Amino acid sequence: MRIGIVLYPTFGGSGVLATELGKALAKKGHEVHFISYSQPARLEAFVENIFYHEVYIPQYPLFQHAPYETALAGKIVEIVKSNNLDLMHVHYAIPHASAALLAKMILKEEGINMPVITTLHGTDITLVGREASYEPVVTWSINQSDAVTAVSDSLVRDTMKHFAVKRPIRMIPNFIDFERFNKKPRQHFKDLIAPNNERIIVHTSNFRKVKRVEDVVRIFNIIQQKIPAKLLLIGDGPERSNIEKVCRELSVCNKVTYLGKQEAIEEIMSICDLFILPSESESFGLSALEAMACEVPVISTNAGGLPEVNIHGVTGFLSDIGNYEEMAANALTLLEDDEMLLKFRKNALEQAKTFDLNTVLDQYAAVYEEMIHVNHAENNSAEISKQ
Repeated sequence: MRIGIVLYPTFGGSGVLATELGKALAKKGHEVHFISYSQPARLEAFVENIFYHEVYIPQYPLFQHAPYETALAGKIVEIVKSNNLDLMHVHYAIPHASAALLAKMILKEEGINMPVITTLHGTDITLVGREASYEPVVTWSINQSDAVTAVSDSLVRDTMKHFAVKRPIRMIPNFIDFERFNKKPRQHFKDLIAPNNERIIVHTSNFRKVKRVEDVVRIFNIIQQKIPAKLLLIGDGPERSNIEKVCRELSVCNKVTYLGKQEAIEEIMSICDLFILPSESESFGLSALEAMACEVPVISTNAGGLPEVNIHGVTGFLSDIGNYEEMAANALTLLEDDEMLLKFRKNALEQAKTFDLNTVLDQYAAVYEEMIHVNHAENNSAEISKQ
């Protein structure tokens, strides 16, 4: 198959999943064309069968904000025609789905039928997509797509609840590549971070308000008052200065290390004892899954799709949003009991295996093949009608 993938190139969950999906498809021999305004963060090296197409956005004095959606639609048309693509898979509803559907209409005028598959990831539905100015376009994009998938049952329910959806949405979960994400022997790194054998707590995100990273610091403060511990914060974003302020207020700055944006997340996870994810909205929780694949139990909220990933009392613990004191208590329950922590580590790995890349890849491939088959049938029917 020749597959186009439209994505945001950032470190966010949708961009990560889309990039890893494309790389996995390329390894299977499919031709994959990534389309975005800059190179995807995890497309760090040359891979056979993968092509990257940058969307050029012309800048004119007339535009206060250049029309990216129009430029993207034009680029999709160009790439489909020049590479004879079989389908277009867009990740994140805004503005990728509507841009792809505009391209689909343009191509149809030229006698080219291009199936559009839309994958919903979370805030494009639960937050941004529900803005009054976006809602009609998001609804239309979902209903006009040839197939729609969502990364959790929770997100399917949210979409059906908040939008006038007239078509089925298939749940295909996020996945993990175990060739990359696994616990690695990195004792020298652990000794550097925790020279006195402190417990290592970790959090990774884009440091937006919705991630409630301030709660991570408050949870850690309670933990470190009871046991020797260090906190690693991976990522960056608009809440960084506020997080640093909270660290100063709680006098824990000397125990917190800011690692910034990192590519080799698995290297860091391999030395950690516990992952904290206190988000107020999380359609799936890909970062939690990555931690679990590295045998790190998870303390999280029960928001969105997190209960589908983190099993309460088995792979970690769930709490209500904002209840950082309970999260800290649950964390200490694990960290103070070596035997229990080891059991939860093993459980986390076993749960992560249910989201293995190869299993999920087959589900996406089945959708692709179905859409291509339907498209061929429609083309044949059209040809017969002309005769």
